[in-house]
Amino acid sequence: MNGIEKITARIEADAEAEAARTAQEAAEQCAQLRADYEKQAQEHYWAHVKQGVKTTEDRVQRLAKAADMEARKSVLAFKQEAVAQVFDRAMQRVLSMGSAEYAEFLASKAAQASTTGSEEIILNAADRKAYGPQVVAAANRKLADAGKKSGLTLAGGTGDFQAGLILREGSISVNCTAEALVEQARSEQASEVAAVLFS
Repeated sequence: MNGIEKITARIEADAEAEAARTAQEAAEQCAQLRADYEKQAQEHYWAHVKQGVKTTEDRVQRLAKAADMEARKSVLAFKQEAVAQVFDRAMQRVLSMGSAEYAEFLASKAAQASTTGSEEIILNAADRKAYGPQVVAAANRKLADAGKKSGLTLAGGTGDFQAGLILREGSISVNCTAEALVEQARSEQASEVAAVLFS
């Protein structure tokens, strides 16, 4: 082998070694890039999974809160309906009293509500016809027994209400209708009724 062939062989060997080294470095760089991208892909994937889980948990919490609120509203509506029924029954109780009991109820309300003893008693048309003079006489007896002036009179006209009465003197009226009494009891005692019903 002459000198040129030796130099050529040496150059080829060096070139092959350099090519092998370059290929090895390129393979290592590719492997590193692949590993880096796989790591980034995994991080990206798990970040999306984590965000998805958080979004789902948030949605479940919102739905649970909404369901809880709806349940509370339903319970509250049920309680309000139950309390309303109690006061509706109170009204029915007044409307279903026997004659003697109802006349006594009217007389008692008139005597309790009277401040001067000279008011006029307004009844609805049916009650005026059935109980008018009887209620006035009984209410005046109650006032006299209490040592008060007993000059209540029966009004000439009638009122438009289901039961009870209105006491009037001049421009001052005291509403003792069953509707007003039940409504007053509802506003004052609804919470107590609810406590009894749902304790």
